[in-house]
Amino acid sequence: MSFIQLTIKRQTGIFLSWDVASLYCVLCAVHRLDRVGKGTGIKPISLQQIHRLRTMNEAILTGYIPGAIGRIAELHATYYHRNWGFGLFFEAKVAAELSEFLSRFDETRDGFWTVCLNNRIEGGIAIDGIKTTTEGAHLRWFILSPETRNRGIGNRLMEEATSFCRKKNYRRVYLWTFEGLHEARHLYEKFGFKLVRQFEGTQWGTKVIEQKFELVLS
Repeated sequence: MSFIQLTIKRQTGIFLSWDVASLYCVLCAVHRLDRVGKGTGIKPISLQQIHRLRTMNEAILTGYIPGAIGRIAELHATYYHRNWGFGLFFEAKVAAELSEFLSRFDETRDGFWTVCLNNRIEGGIAIDGIKTTTEGAHLRWFILSPETRNRGIGNRLMEEATSFCRKKNYRRVYLWTFEGLHEARHLYEKFGFKLVRQFEGTQWGTKVIEQKFELVLS
C-alpha cells in the first residue's frame, strides 16, 4: 500500500486502488484550488463520489474467462496456506475439481461468477448443479482477495449464486466449510444457510472440523 493509499484509508476508512487513489488526489487538489478562489465550481468530494470512483473498474462476470482456473486456485492456496497451513494437496484439489467442473459446465444448471478489479480476477463463486435432484445445488469455490474488502462484493456474489438457484427452482443449496472461518460463516447465515453437520475430517489435506451448511428454498 502506497503512502497516498494509506493516507486516504486513514481519512475515509476506504481502501482505493492506486489508479483510483491518484484520481481522488487530483480531485481533492482541484477542490482546494476552488476554495481559494480559482473558480472551478467543483463541489466537495463526497463518500458517494468515492464509491463511484471505486467501482469504475469493478465487474462481476458470468461464465468461464481465460485464467479463471489458475487465479481462483491461487487465491484459495494463498489464503488457506497463510491462515491455516494448507499445502500442495489443497491447491491441486481446487485446481483439479474446478477444471473438471468447468469442463462439464452446463449453463442450464450450473453457475460460475468471477470478480474483476482493474482487469484482474480477485474472487469468485460457483453453483454446481449436477446433483440437484439428489443432494441439492452445491455452492463451491467462494473466495475473495484482500483487494475486494469493504466493497460489498461478498454479498453481491452470494446474491448472484442464491438468486440463480431460486430462478432454477432448486429446493436446496449446500456448501462445505470448516470451523474458524467466522466472517464467511456470518455471510452464509445472513443468506439463510444453517449448520446441519460437523465432524473432524481431512478432505482438504489438513485436519479440521468440517462443516456442512444448507439453505432450504422450498
